[in-house]
Amino acid sequence: MADPEAIAIAPGGVIGILGGGQLGRMTALAAARLGYRCHIFAPEAGGPAAQVSAAETIAEYDDRNALSRFAAAIDVATFEFENVPVASVDYLLDKVPVRPGPKALAAAQDRMVEKTFLRSIGVPTVPFIEVNDVAALSRAVDDLGTPAVLKTARLGYDGKGQVLIEPGADIGCAFRQMGADRGVLEKWIDFRMEISVIIARGLDGATVTFDPAENRHKNHILDTSIAPARLSPELSMRASEIAARIASKLDLIGLLAVELFVTREDTLLVNEIAPRPHNSGHWSMNACRTCQFEQFVRAICGQPLGSTVRYADAVMTNLIGNRVNDWPLTLKEPNAHLHLYGKNEAREGRKMGHINRTYPLGSLAEESAN
Repeated sequence: MADPEAIAIAPGGVIGILGGGQLGRMTALAAARLGYRCHIFAPEAGGPAAQVSAAETIAEYDDRNALSRFAAAIDVATFEFENVPVASVDYLLDKVPVRPGPKALAAAQDRMVEKTFLRSIGVPTVPFIEVNDVAALSRAVDDLGTPAVLKTARLGYDGKGQVLIEPGADIGCAFRQMGADRGVLEKWIDFRMEISVIIARGLDGATVTFDPAENRHKNHILDTSIAPARLSPELSMRASEIAARIASKLDLIGLLAVELFVTREDTLLVNEIAPRPHNSGHWSMNACRTCQFEQFVRAICGQPLGSTVRYADAVMTNLIGNRVNDWPLTLKEPNAHLHLYGKNEAREGRKMGHINRTYPLGSLAEESAN
């Protein structure tokens, strides 16, 4: 429910962002358009977000002296990725509003907490079992069958800390490959597609939802997002309802990305949640009246949420590693919008930027039908 004592932050205020990556960068750019300044808190200097922000604090996330100075210089705090200690967010909360708060952060950074929470609120997920040693993994494999996917409980992303367990696999080897002491075994789902829904929720409890996008991966990293996803109106509405339920039960103020599997029977299973802007929502920057980053700023500052009406179909393509070197060709495309993140070294698997290609409304659906 909405917090009647929550304070809105007027333009001219300072947004503190924990994390210095590209999501912070694009949030800071959106904030500047609305008259806000951003202050970045990160362990490394000169990252993508700091390049476009008014101030920067360089310190470890658990440095309480630095956190105190940071809190004194900002009006509201948020985070651009999940690997921020919950204790640091709790510490900031005594000094300044943090949106979203520790409840959403804790749910997103631990797969067991996340999936247990989702199950508790009646949201469908992939069948899962927690595993803390090889014996537990062996029992879980017997229960769920193979193939199955073993994932580290914490800190895994872009396929890191994930192991596919196929029939006859060496269970002990799989557990060691995971690279952690705690994991979650998930049943293998033969899904038709993966989609994601981005929802914003304000101080007053109001929500707005972006159209679901279809996600396609290469080497476990998101390659393209296509908006709108090829879903029936009923399934699209159901996905949005699931996202709204999760945001409400988290008491979220900010932005939430919900990744879902669409099975071949057209049922929806939630895979992951992220309480922040998300790679799969980048298409909104050039296809919607209000993009995900502006919605994020509006929500955490307590301003009215914007329209998510889509005025174009869109395909977002990530620029991973050396693919970024083709940027001059992109600038020649009339329907392409280039977004580079200011990173000085292109490494394998590193997200260097993205391209949004826009098309007339309905044209992608027509192309798919043909």
